[in-house]
Amino acid sequence: MKIKGMRWLIVALIFLAAVLNYVDRQVLSVLAPTIQADLGLDNRDYANILNIFLIAYTLAYLVSGKLVDRLGTRKSTLLFVVWWSLSNLSTAWAQGLRSMGALRFSLGLGEAGIWPAASKIVSEWFPSRERALAIGFYTMGATIGATVAPYIVIPLATYDFAGNMPWVDSLFGHGTGWRMAFLITGLLGLLWVIPWLMLYRKPRESRFVTQAEVELIEDGAAAPSALDAKPWSWGQVLRFKPLWLLLVARLLTDPVWYFYQFWFAKYLNTDRAVAQSDLTITWIVYAAAGVGSLVGGWLSGALIKRGADPVKARLWVMLGCACLTPLSPLIASVGGLPPTMVLTGVVVFAALSWLINISALIVDVAPKHSLGTIFSVVAAGSTLGGIVMNMIVAALVSGPSTKAAGFLDAAFHKLLGPLLDLVSGQGYGPWFVAMAFLHPLALIFLWLGGIARSPQPSNSPSLS
Repeated sequence: MKIKGMRWLIVALIFLAAVLNYVDRQVLSVLAPTIQADLGLDNRDYANILNIFLIAYTLAYLVSGKLVDRLGTRKSTLLFVVWWSLSNLSTAWAQGLRSMGALRFSLGLGEAGIWPAASKIVSEWFPSRERALAIGFYTMGATIGATVAPYIVIPLATYDFAGNMPWVDSLFGHGTGWRMAFLITGLLGLLWVIPWLMLYRKPRESRFVTQAEVELIEDGAAAPSALDAKPWSWGQVLRFKPLWLLLVARLLTDPVWYFYQFWFAKYLNTDRAVAQSDLTITWIVYAAAGVGSLVGGWLSGALIKRGADPVKARLWVMLGCACLTPLSPLIASVGGLPPTMVLTGVVVFAALSWLINISALIVDVAPKHSLGTIFSVVAAGSTLGGIVMNMIVAALVSGPSTKAAGFLDAAFHKLLGPLLDLVSGQGYGPWFVAMAFLHPLALIFLWLGGIARSPQPSNSPSLS
């Protein structure tokens, strides 16, 4: 049986995987006040757990890209989803800082791989003019996952299991609600595996794709030579100049999106007095992110259809985004929750439109045979930026620690000690100011570095 538009069904599966990826990631953030109280964790402990996740994420990026290039997209994606789902499920039995940290480390090892795999899937299934839209579509899955997470996990965390389902309560005892949130969301990922195994193959190997769609996907692509098809060595990858330009740009700008994932709900709770039960209002943030993902991808695709060079089309959209993110300081200074959420929506819209286009830039300039590796190294810069952001924000909102420094606190204080001491205890305000400058600075860096002059790889589809 042939399925018309099979490439969109494939990206819909990646969309669902992204939903699950972010639901699993957000369980801890959404339920942070409850989990911190139950396990006796302060804000620095919380920041350390986030950083343990991001350290694993960074390490996994460096390995997962190679796995994608070696194992192929079907096997590697299956591996990543099963790994992170089992890790999330197991978090239901966390008992304190160490076990929670270990399980979030395992989650990070699994979750990172979906993104280099997804980028390579897009390169295999989509012509260049549709890539940013496809990336925007599956990235919107991440924002939808973050949006629906509070509606799934908060009711579970507050449900009276002791009164209504005592047999469940007896399995966990203390904290049954938030533990069930981890268990159920982990099981959902294992269900996703079924349609993936049934449907996914490369276009020319799939019995569902039409010949016309195969021709559309290939869209004039030259067949790679045996030499071109061989994945690059690490030395070749690290000598590829666009990799370093894009890595630094993501290191500078991705912390903005990480902040809204990991800290914004806590900001609303502590600085804007929004009760945990009302933190479902964060759906506005993730709805804006979803719209930004789609609009950013569509807009650069529209410019390419009009004849623009793909790299320059992405940069023009990113310029528009960099003009909106300087609104960030107003978020912390305006009075009232409604204007705060409106401004947050605008900034997040711009941040995700930027993220979609910088992700598409990687696909545009990297040779397909090593795309997974290059994407993963660039994305490692993203998580390094997130780690630095977590340490800065934790210092801003916590002030001097009353506990003995753990190994992460001690390590980061050696690297960032003067900066952390300078900002300690100043609250969220300085971070909102800092976010105003990150995207403009990154755009200047990309432009001066010559990213616009990067040629398309010879084995990528030509423009129509």
